[in-house]
Amino acid sequence: MKKSLFLLGMMVCSMTMVAQTEKAEKPESWYFKLGGSYFLQTAATEFPTVGGNLPLDRTYVGGKLVSEESVTGSFGEGFRTGITAGYRFNARLGVELGVNYYTSNDKTMAQTRSDVPITPAGVYSFKSVGQITAFDLAPALVLFLGEHKGFEPYTKVGILVPIHGDLEITTDAFAPIAFASNGAPTAFGDVHSVDKVKPNPTVGFVAALGTSYKLGKNISIFAELEYRNFTVHGKTKETTEFTINGQDALAKRSTAQIHTNYGNSLNTTSNNKLTNPNGVDPNKPMDELSSYVGISGLGLTLGLKYSL
Repeated sequence: MKKSLFLLGMMVCSMTMVAQTEKAEKPESWYFKLGGSYFLQTAATEFPTVGGNLPLDRTYVGGKLVSEESVTGSFGEGFRTGITAGYRFNARLGVELGVNYYTSNDKTMAQTRSDVPITPAGVYSFKSVGQITAFDLAPALVLFLGEHKGFEPYTKVGILVPIHGDLEITTDAFAPIAFASNGAPTAFGDVHSVDKVKPNPTVGFVAALGTSYKLGKNISIFAELEYRNFTVHGKTKETTEFTINGQDALAKRSTAQIHTNYGNSLNTTSNNKLTNPNGVDPNKPMDELSSYVGISGLGLTLGLKYSL
């Protein structure tokens, strides 16, 4: 009898200790994070053709080409801000959904420098600079590694889904603005244009290693080292600004010069002079091959976490 009571007492004590331990380790169900990030590009690829210009950095002296190199890079370097909602199923497993706004650093995509207005081959000075801005959703699965002295490291993997954004390409050139009947340039001027490229839907991959540190009962700070990898390709392009010597000249541009539809191939029915024997219909959008740009990067995020 005494032995049974002793065993029963031990079981009650064990159950009490387990219950207390579970209660102590029971995490919050919901939490919210607000943070800012800076990313560095991790993979550089050759940029696509910009307005018919190859992704090259060329220098002409006296009308002669003296240097040429490919222009490479990605739009993975830049700043991001975001808010994240998280839910923990237990002490080890949780899910997150982040909503982020990203703006990349400016990247030179193509340029030509010349000490004369134009060469016999028709080369003129210009520079095209691109920048990506985007809103994205980032659902992720989170694995918490346990808390020690206020620190709680974790890892997470997920996907990145851009929901809105564009690639804005600004081009400044000293280029021909008037032509003779034989097509030879007769006047030059400062030409400024802004093109906005809308992307096709895409999905990327993200992975992160981070830790939080408790400042109080509900408030923590956190830091994450995050890697993301995805590419986007163009769907349409529209010229939103076009000036000559500072004067608005967009209204003088044709539909084909303002609007572009991107596709995976061109044929004899495409509105492109390279494949269509009838040339370009100026009243229809131009058809061009779709191009890809990378937005892969490695970033550090710092922020605050509030637990319910």
